[in-house]
Amino acid sequence: MFVDEATVNLKAGDGGKGSAGFRREKFIPLGGPDGGDGGKGGDIWAVGDENLSDLEKYSFTPNLFAGAGANGSGRQKTGESGKDAELRVPPGTIIFNAENGSEVAEVLRHGERVLLLRGGKGGLGNIHFKSSTNRAPRQFTYGGEGEAGEFRLVLKTIADAGMVGFPNAGKSSLVRLLTNARPKVGSYPFTTLHVNVGTIEYPEQYAKLTLADIPGLIDGASENKGLGHRFLRHIERCKVLVLLIDMAGTDGRKPADDYKNLLKELELYSGDLLKKPMLVAANKMDEPAAVKNLKAFEKKYPDLEIIPISCLTEEGIDDLKAAIYSECKKNM
Repeated sequence: MFVDEATVNLKAGDGGKGSAGFRREKFIPLGGPDGGDGGKGGDIWAVGDENLSDLEKYSFTPNLFAGAGANGSGRQKTGESGKDAELRVPPGTIIFNAENGSEVAEVLRHGERVLLLRGGKGGLGNIHFKSSTNRAPRQFTYGGEGEAGEFRLVLKTIADAGMVGFPNAGKSSLVRLLTNARPKVGSYPFTTLHVNVGTIEYPEQYAKLTLADIPGLIDGASENKGLGHRFLRHIERCKVLVLLIDMAGTDGRKPADDYKNLLKELELYSGDLLKKPMLVAANKMDEPAAVKNLKAFEKKYPDLEIIPISCLTEEGIDDLKAAIYSECKKNM
């Protein structure tokens, strides 16, 4: 199950309390106060981890606690600091304050660290309270409480290219041909129920690109119909968009209408998506109706970069791979 949203409860560590100890050594009966300070509580950090692909782990373990600081002790020994805790998230995760909805942080790179909550300060030992009028203080302070909060995690997949298309356009089959991803393939709508991210390899260029397969859109996706917002947000960071069009017109669809409606949904969600470089992959060219439809489509949209392909015969797959590489390289 692909999970791109999760809510977590976080608690930084409390500080340890100070010590009210006194120096007690042979021949020094009145050694005075020597209580050490308490240790600082552990912090909580958000850390980017490219080995994670989604937020599924936080569906099962939504609570995370940092370690508490140890108490101070005699001989002015400061307690050990509490152990920090790491909220490891895939790059592309945005972290929101669940209470007010404000954005707290955005983790974009592997290894990137963002401080979310600070641990409490350690309490003071009685040595800090010694004065000319109070040579044997018994005062000490307790450690400060660590910060706590509830946060909402939202993943926006980081991929070089994003593929969009209506149900049954053949996206899952194409992703299997282009990348190492293995999405489910079927002849019914919504075979893809989550975002698949695969790697396109270019051995001759010694390069690799990532491709995000966005689940089949439906009319009204920009209004969040069919989980539209959750799907469309995964292509916001892509360098190039691949619009997959069923050129055979399966199920009575018209290729030109599909293209127009895809652009409409992208624009309604975010006008910035239309500013991205786009390729049109004209699929199902192995079917007789596709040839006629492609000619009409090219006549209607003469300025588009259209790559005829067939996932069945693998026609044009290498051409599409090359086009994706070319566009991504321009925007690197």
